[in-house]
Amino acid sequence: MNAIFGILLAYLAGSFPTGLIVGKLLFGTDPRERGSRATGATNIFRVLGAKAAIPVVLFDVGKGALAVFLAAWVGRNVGLPRESLQVMGAVAAMVGHVFPVFAGFRGGKGVATGAGALLMMTPIAAIFCAIGFLLVVGLTGIVSAASMTAAIVLPLAIALGAQGRPANPWYLGLGIVVALFIVFTHRANIQRILRGEEQAFEKFRFLRRKNRQKGA
Repeated sequence: MNAIFGILLAYLAGSFPTGLIVGKLLFGTDPRERGSRATGATNIFRVLGAKAAIPVVLFDVGKGALAVFLAAWVGRNVGLPRESLQVMGAVAAMVGHVFPVFAGFRGGKGVATGAGALLMMTPIAAIFCAIGFLLVVGLTGIVSAASMTAAIVLPLAIALGAQGRPANPWYLGLGIVVALFIVFTHRANIQRILRGEEQAFEKFRFLRRKNRQKGA
């Protein structure tokens, strides 16, 4: 029961509707009615700008980290490996963020919440994911493509020993689940990318600008 309760707490932490609260209380706007209709930081930035997006991404990362802590701490005496509790807490938090019980099960894409969980569990692998994210967003300005790249890098980084060898099977399993889950939550973005309709944030294309300057 403690393990189940810990996972439930992780889901509830992930369900905290940061983007919706910031949008409605501070800006009088429901982000689910504009842009991509998600409550994550990318759509908040698209709709309301950086002043709204920065606290959203920080809180979403924080709730992912909190969820992992809660799942491991509450279930610490049930006889299960700590890593297994962390993994279940991370997955529960991401599911909560995407399908939040506090916001009509309409949330974000799970990226920032997943990042917070990874920082608690596999910080070195998370760094490799961040590098992949920055490279893609710096070249293309497309956050969805960068997010999926980071997710796909995760299991590869863990398998190649980012957290030591042999790879922890629980963390490797989490990496695979996260990669599949993030691609699933971005399925509409994939269709827009293939049609050439996905919005690129030109301000984020810092690598492309640098290359153009050198070429000039």
